[in-house]
Formats: sequence, structure tokens, C-alpha cells
Amino acid sequence: MHAKQSLPNLNRGLISGQVRRVLIREMETGIFQDAEKLPSELELCRQLGVSRTVVRDALSSMEEDGLVTRARGVGTVINHAVVGMKNRLDRKLEYGELIARSHFKPQTDGVRLREENADERTAGQLGIPPGTRLLVCEKRVLAGETPVIYSSDRLPASLFSGMDIQKIDWGRPIFTILEKSCGIKIVENIARLTATNADPLIRGQLNLKPGKALYRLDEVGRDAERRPILSSVEYYTDFFRFSLLRKRKS
Repeated sequence: MHAKQSLPNLNRGLISGQVRRVLIREMETGIFQDAEKLPSELELCRQLGVSRTVVRDALSSMEEDGLVTRARGVGTVINHAVVGMKNRLDRKLEYGELIARSHFKPQTDGVRLREENADERTAGQLGIPPGTRLLVCEKRVLAGETPVIYSSDRLPASLFSGMDIQKIDWGRPIFTILEKSCGIKIVENIARLTATNADPLIRGQLNLKPGKALYRLDEVGRDAERRPILSSVEYYTDFFRFSLLRKRKS
């Protein structure tokens, strides 16, 4: 660690997810970029100003994602090959973060909001009766001026009961909308990835050239109680190069 560099003191009460983000950032481009190991738990607690439980939770999450390896008597070893992997499919990142990591400014346009009745497929995904009223948000996401994602999100309209939905900024990531407007945090996504040509409307939205295929990601987002909250379909252009970490059980 450089003598004149240190971690920011983030004060007690900080959730482990924020500590995790700080540590990952420092491993990617900060003070741990060339380090073999992270400091001890006690030293991280001291520097960050958080409890040992918070640090342990953050490190456990990072180990589960393969970013670090912890061993008694050795410490917390940084797996730089994994830290350097971009756009990992096994780690859910907001589209804004995906695009920012590629050094472009994320933007949205063409936002369309409507209501529809849940068909049997969506009702089955969300565990609701067919015909339940849904809110559908469709939008295009750009990296700078280049269209890179077309998304369609479906949520039970009852989540927004009593709200003026027209006052919500639907151009934001849907996870952010759910957390800020409904107090619901999506913690798990069950996803299916396929290659597709998509229909002409979506190809036109993404300025796709003839012969170019898309990644289609079908996802069901679940909250902390593992209740299905969100059904999404996203189309990604080849702007993205996805990575996947496959670990064998020891």
C-alpha cells in the first residue's frame, strides 16, 4: 500500500454492500491494485470505521464471487484475474455500471410506460393470477450516443398503489426505481440467456445491421424473501463482451 494512500473512513452503521463496493474499487484501480492481499479484518475495520461484522459480511460476499480467497494463517488473497474480468454474467450489475466500466456515459431514451394484464407465462413467473394488472416499462439504453440495450420490465401494478407513477423517473434502472419508490430491493435474479434476431422494431431501436444477432436475457428478480417481483427481457448488442466465472466445488 502506498504510504500516502488510505481507505476512506466511512463511519459506523454502513452496510456491508457499500464496504464491498469500496474494496472492489480499490482492488480494480486503487490502493490494492498491485497488492497480493487485503489488510486484516481489524485493520479494515479501523480504516473504514465500521464493525467487524460488516467487514466479514463484505469479505464473505466477495469470496463467494471469487474476488478473494480467505485462508486461516494466510489472510485474504486478492484474485486479480477475477477482479479484472469485465461484465460478468454471474454478477448482476446495473446497465449504468456496465456502460461506465466501458468508459462511456449511460443514457436512456424512448421510455414508454403502459399497463397490461398478465398472461399465463408472466403470471407464472411472478406467482400471481393471470389477468393481474401489470406496469410495463420499455426503454432504450445508450452508451454515449450508441444504442446498446433495449429493455422491457413487467411489475405488478399493485406495488405502486397510491403513487403518481407519472412523477417517477422511469429512465432510471428498474432496480433503483423499486428500491427508491417501493422500498423493495432485488437481491437475486434467475436468468436465461439466448441468442436472437429479435423483431424488426427492436432491431430498429438498436440500429442493428443485417446479420447481427443479439443477446436476449430473460430474468425474474426476487427480493430478500425470495419473492418474485420483476419479470424482465433485455436485448444486448455486441457492444458488450460478457465474462463468466465457473468454479468447481472443493
